[in-house]
Amino acid sequence: MSMMKIFNVAGSAVSAQSQRLNTVATNLANADTVAGPDGQSFKARQVMFQTVAMGEQGAAGVKVSQVIEDQTPGRKVHDPKHPQADADGYVTYSNVNAVEEMVNMMAASRSYQNNVEVMNTAKTLLLKTLQMGSGS
Repeated sequence: MSMMKIFNVAGSAVSAQSQRLNTVATNLANADTVAGPDGQSFKARQVMFQTVAMGEQGAAGVKVSQVIEDQTPGRKVHDPKHPQADADGYVTYSNVNAVEEMVNMMAASRSYQNNVEVMNTAKTLLLKTLQMGSGS
């Protein structure tokens, strides 16, 4: 595999994990939102990845194939005094699980950092190779 393909593979992962982190941030920002006037609450979103071939040598990167909404129902809390309560006195909150989102955020962040480190290592190796050719 050429050194430049390393940047392509790691770059694809950095881009995909960046989108995953943005999705997690959106989910966490809406964790305690309630259903609007239409009765629909915010649905947590999950990023789905897909392998992408990068050249004929078996190198593979990753891309975001789709962002799907979690269809589990939102949690209902009995609070008849809440302005968004339904006729039975229940308020529907989003289906975001903050603990799961934090775990997802840590995994995405670590993957992002690992791929940045791969690119930094490849850059260092390229620079050392160039220095060898200059005789210094």
